[in-house]
Order: sequence, then structure tokens, then C-alpha cells
Amino acid sequence: MALSPQWLDELRARVTLSTLISRTTKLQKAGHEWKACCPFHNEKSPSFTVSDQKGFYHCFGCGAHGDAIRWTTDQRGLGFMDAVKELAAEAGMEVPAPDPQEAQRAEQRAGLHDVMQAAQDFFEKSLLDSSGEKAREYLNSRGFGQHTAERFGFGFAPDSRNAVKQALTKFEQSELVECGLQIAVDDREPYDRFRGRLMLPIHDARGRVIAFGGRILDAQKKDAPKYLNSPDTPLFDKGRTLYNLHRAGPASRQTKRMVVVEGYMDVIALAAADIPDAVAPLGTALTERQLEMLWRMVEVPVLCFDGDAAGQRAAMRAIGRALPLLAPGRSLSIVRLPTGMDPDDLIIRDGAKAMERLLDKPATLLDTLWEYERDVQPLNTPEDKAGLKQRLIEHTEAIQQPDIRSLYRRELLDRYSEFAFPPRPQREFNPRSGSGFKRGAPFKQAKPILSPQAAAKLRRVVNGGARDTLAAAVFAGFLRFPDCIDAHSEALARLARTETNLAPAIESLFEAAEALDPTATAPISDPVVSSTPPDNTRFTFLMEGTDPGAAKEDLAEAVGMLVERPALAAALAAATQRFETDPEGAFAEQQRLLKRKLAFESRLGQMAGKRALSGATESNGPGGSDEGPDGSETD
Repeated sequence: MALSPQWLDELRARVTLSTLISRTTKLQKAGHEWKACCPFHNEKSPSFTVSDQKGFYHCFGCGAHGDAIRWTTDQRGLGFMDAVKELAAEAGMEVPAPDPQEAQRAEQRAGLHDVMQAAQDFFEKSLLDSSGEKAREYLNSRGFGQHTAERFGFGFAPDSRNAVKQALTKFEQSELVECGLQIAVDDREPYDRFRGRLMLPIHDARGRVIAFGGRILDAQKKDAPKYLNSPDTPLFDKGRTLYNLHRAGPASRQTKRMVVVEGYMDVIALAAADIPDAVAPLGTALTERQLEMLWRMVEVPVLCFDGDAAGQRAAMRAIGRALPLLAPGRSLSIVRLPTGMDPDDLIIRDGAKAMERLLDKPATLLDTLWEYERDVQPLNTPEDKAGLKQRLIEHTEAIQQPDIRSLYRRELLDRYSEFAFPPRPQREFNPRSGSGFKRGAPFKQAKPILSPQAAAKLRRVVNGGARDTLAAAVFAGFLRFPDCIDAHSEALARLARTETNLAPAIESLFEAAEALDPTATAPISDPVVSSTPPDNTRFTFLMEGTDPGAAKEDLAEAVGMLVERPALAAALAAATQRFETDPEGAFAEQQRLLKRKLAFESRLGQMAGKRALSGATESNGPGGSDEGPDGSETD
């Protein structure tokens, strides 16, 4: 539907902006304009102004700005066309129809809205007469008082096959069927869909009744569904509707939050506890369309599902729908209720503040995804762990946005590595204790003798088994300064996860560190680890005569470069893979990473070119000999 600028200008001219805004925001006259505390952010002194002459509002605090249409979309949460239609109806204007068929459908829908409102009036009236006694008792048992019942429009559908038809005689029976109020089967007489149920109206974003939900009250009808919703109709598409959006939308402007719960009774329980910014899907998992509606309101909606297995499956279904749609600044957070409880149960047991505390500290989408897949089944065998890794990768592959996909993959696989390959437990030392250890038998050894296997692993790296001299130099440096191993244990653990060929040698370093007195500074010595390649003597932390403090600083820089290298290589590979889908972005990213790589190589060259302090003598085998080449004290 194309709306001309002239038509839109006429619509804006017919709407008095201050009258529109004053319905939800208290305005004060200020000369030719109006002022108020901004409805879009919290403030104590007014910075929000409304000008009828200029036709726009503006906040000098947060920058909110717009006209009557923008106000209706931002403050009410309506789509553009819904906002235009609502304002046009108030202004007495007809929205241009693109063709006669669309105009006919619009007229038909307008008539169906009248049918639905008449049905709502009938259900509300029935709740108050003698036939609605059971429904009133149920509302009282749930703690829903008269205010809540009136606010949400509770009603009652009498247990009759034709009560609606008899009450709505001014409408054609075909209209009742088209609205979903009656069911027509073959040539049989249509009959009422909702019978003997507590009724709840379902509204669109403009607050018009478009469908109903009914809860059964007769426990003897075991074969009947507990909850029954209207079918899809010209007015109602359950995959494009969120219950209570017309109320929660304005509330979310104040709270900056939108809570999604499993059902409409949960929404009402939260509202009764003064949590008004909640919505619910209608009998189905969240759809892509519903997620888009939520993201128009807030960047990170909060999903709040029951604490049972069904609730967790519902959360994962929503996450599965959301993953392909994630974008910068657009995600989900998840609140998990205590096992076996829904929002109403929690509020009754612990009070509304307990619910607010949970909503204030939701888990991220990534945390929820990881914890669910980690705990969904036992991980007792290598095959189980491999299955976990495969599931995590499949989730990341569903993400369409390349940067988010890459970040999710890296984070989830890091967590997987830490879980599947935990670091070896470290024995705790107590330097002040005479025994050396906090727990266990006394132990003190300045030059631990490595096991033959561990020594062989280190020898392969130090004597040329690594793919370049940087790794060989770093390992030789740790043999020379074993007291540095513990300080760099986290960096070494990350390196073991990305450079699997170095993992065995890193494990051997940790083994040596466990056996070493933490107060000792002598090199690790073993006949098997006997020498250092000549190339490694270019690094100052391997040179004789280098000040120990300066040598350890250079060793720390080399460790950082060694850890950075695989991350840089992975980022370059990822940028190269993006060329087919995003050539311009991939090229720019590749150029940036190449500059980083050149800088990395320059730093490496500078480090390798350093010389020891004045008077130092270069040696071919300083780092792995049995002596203390830096003159450090040995025990």
C-alpha cells in the first residue's frame, strides 16, 4: 500500500499532537508548547517538549524525536500501517486502498471486529450472572480480584451449543463461523466452539478483540483440552500475535524490558504482581514473526519459562528460532524458574520481589545454550563428548550474521575444551610453611627429575620439534625460569587448546612445575633435555648474562605472541572464507588482519634481534644445561 507524502501530511495536520500524547503522558503548558518528564527515559526535571505548531515532540535528554505517527509506533509498539490506520480513523480519513479487493477485505475485517466485540460483551455479561458462578470461584481461587478480571476482560461461555448464536442475532451465522466462534462440520448445524469455559479476549496491537482463549472449568471432561484458543481467522494469526502486547508495549517503554512467558495466565499473574511488561505466545513456540515484534520493542527480550523439562524444551525451541536472526544488539536472555514452578507459583510462595530478582539477572542466550547441551545427556565416553561438540557446532552454523557466528563458535568451543580437557589439578604450595606444601607430605626439590616420557616431549619441542623457533624458545625459556610457569598457566592452557601439537609438552611443563619448590629459581635439569638449538640463542631470555628480571619480561612477551599467533591465523582464515558471501567486508577485514600480521612479525624480529646487557657473552646452549647460566641461586 503506497501512501503519498501529501496524504500523510494531511493526516499529521488533522491530529493534535499534544492531545494524542497527553493520553499517556502528563503535559504542562509552557508558552506555545507543552513540556513533561520524558516518557522514554527516567528523569526528574522536564526535558521533553511537544509543539502542536511544528508537529513534533523532542527530548533534549535522550534525543527522542518524532511526529504523531512516530509516537504511535514507538510509544504504543504498533507497526507503521497500524499506526496510520488508527490515527486516520480518529481523524476521519480513509486510508487509500490499493485495489477494490483489498478494500473489500478491509471492510469485511471491520465487520468481523464488530462481531468479536459483541461476543466479548456477551461473555463478560455471562460471567456476572448465575451461570458464571464456577468461573468466578476459579478467579477467586487464583487470587484474581475484580480489578484484574475487569482489566483483562474475563468472561464466561455458557455450556450450550448455541448460546453465542442466540446472543448475537444481529450477525449472520456465517460471520460467527468465520470469526471462529462457531464450528461448521459438513451439513450439520453449526455449534458454539467455546462451551462451559472461562473466557479471555485476545487483542491485536491496537487493542481490538481478534480471538479468544477458553479454560475448561468442569474437571469431569477429561477428554477436553484444558485450554482452547480460537482458530486462525481473517483477524487472528496465532503465529503473528502476542497476548497482551497492546498493554505490555507501553509498559516496556518505561521498564526497558519485555518478558515472554508460556501462557496468558502467567501474563495475568505477573500483571497482578505489578509486573506489567509481559506477553505470551498462543499455544505455539515463539515464531520468527513474534521475535521480530519483540525486537522492535527491546533489543534483548527476557524469556521466562517454567522450570520443568517442558519449559526448557520451549526455551530451546525459541533459541533455535532466534539463532538465524541474531544481529548486533539483538539477542535473547533467559530466566529459568525453580523446578516445577510457574510465575504464579513463585509469586505466591516467595512474593513479587523474588520474581523481579530473577528477571533482573537473566542468563544470556549463549550461557543457556551451553548449559542445556552440556547437561542434556551424560558425557561418560569420548563419543558422548564428541556428540556435544557436534551439537554446539550445528547451533553456531545456524547463525547467519558472520561476526556473531564466529564469536559464538569460538566461545562455545573454548567452553567445550575447558570442559572436555580440564587442566591437571595443581598441588597447593605454602612458601611460609616449613613443609613447602599446604597439604600432604613435605616435599622440596630444586631440580626435579622429569619422567622419561615428559622429558622426551619437551626435548622434541626445544630441539626443533615445534613449527618455528618462537615455540622452541618459549619452552626453553620456561626450562630456564620454571618459576614463571605458574604465572603463565592460563595462557599455556589456551595455547594447548589451539595448538594441539604443543599440548603434550605443555602438560610436561605443568608436571615439572608441580614437583618444583616455588621458592626455587634454578633451571629444570634432566639428562634427556640437554641442549637448546643455536637459533634460540637470539632471544634475550636464553642468553647468558641477561638480567633475570629483564629476561622474564621478554619471556612474558614471547608467551603473549605465541598465544596470539593461532588466533590471528584463524581470523585470517575466517576472513578468507567470507569472500564468496561478503567480498567487500572480507577484503577489508583481511587487509586489517594482514597489517596485524606484519606488526606481529616485526615484533618477533625485534625480539629475536635483542642482545643481552653490555658485557654479556652469547652462548649456543644456555637454556637447557645443567648449570645455572644466568647466575641465579640454586638450592
